[in-house]
Amino acid sequence: MTDKHFRRMVDGMKVAVVAVDGNLKAEYANPAFRTLFSSENARGSLGQLTSCAESAGGCFKCAAKKSCPLAGAFADALARDREISRRIYQRVTGGGFSHDVSYTITVTPVGGGLCMGSVDDAYELEIAREMQTAKSIQQRLLPAGKWVAGKKYSYLYVPCREIGGDLPDVYAVGGEACGMIADVSGKGVAAGMLSAFVKAAYDKTTSSPAAAIANLNAKFRELNLDERNYVTVAAVRIAEDSVVYSMAGHNVPILLKTEGGVTRIMLNSPPVSNWFDRAGWFDDSIPYKKGDILVLLTDGVTERRGAHGEMFGVDGAIKTLSYSKTADDFIKNLEAGLRAFSPAPLGDDVTAVAFDL
Repeated sequence: MTDKHFRRMVDGMKVAVVAVDGNLKAEYANPAFRTLFSSENARGSLGQLTSCAESAGGCFKCAAKKSCPLAGAFADALARDREISRRIYQRVTGGGFSHDVSYTITVTPVGGGLCMGSVDDAYELEIAREMQTAKSIQQRLLPAGKWVAGKKYSYLYVPCREIGGDLPDVYAVGGEACGMIADVSGKGVAAGMLSAFVKAAYDKTTSSPAAAIANLNAKFRELNLDERNYVTVAAVRIAEDSVVYSMAGHNVPILLKTEGGVTRIMLNSPPVSNWFDRAGWFDDSIPYKKGDILVLLTDGVTERRGAHGEMFGVDGAIKTLSYSKTADDFIKNLEAGLRAFSPAPLGDDVTAVAFDL
């Protein structure tokens, strides 16, 4: 069989394959391998072809060269002249982010000082790569700046999984700052898809928070999802001397820091769902003065549990707000306070938005 026909055959394989020489340089990587690792190169260092964050500039020359499991698998196969299978845990880059992946590679000496490496669980790695792409997209759905319609704001968004189900949003209508925070049912990929729907379907053209929620509910009902799916929302518009607000099933109050302390704002209203045929929402308002701070939260903040099962609670958020001087100060204090309250892994997404009024 000629090299030309052999290359064509390997190019058409679904299995990700790479050929490496005795200097740990990749002589060839088939299209499946390049697609799997988002590499444009068919040759080069292993670090370049696998998008390794440590060794992208030259495999086995980086800081992790002594413990690199990928380079070690090829080196061992060459030295022992026998097939080696290794589970690889590697940090790779792509889409502006770095993330960890794991996969199994089988390295087989094929003569002439070459080894062939094939990824055995390419599907799992592909899923991990797609998850990272989804995470990158979700990050781009977050608010982009620190100012809107003359109001400074700050926010905290920490998903408990790679893909989150909370959504903070900040925008302007008619020259006035508006904010919205949503918490969708569930976690993970399904929740991430639903939060992306909320981002696209939420009406940013109306000055009424209640109308925006009602319009979102109408579009949500068109999805025809079952009763397990719903969205809670807290929405505000900052007028010249008052905050206009509406809520949809959001059991965490809006907080307003004033000279007299901290005010909790709550409304009993149904979530965005298919539960009711004639659900309704309405706007209410509360006055504010210059220097006040407005805060929107999700229950990932208030229901964060400490070492003994106690919750951070609304009281924890109020306490944090009471000694914070600005919106940015509150967000920084809240993040630090939650970390100190419980270093355990998150059980829910943690999201907050704060405005300087």
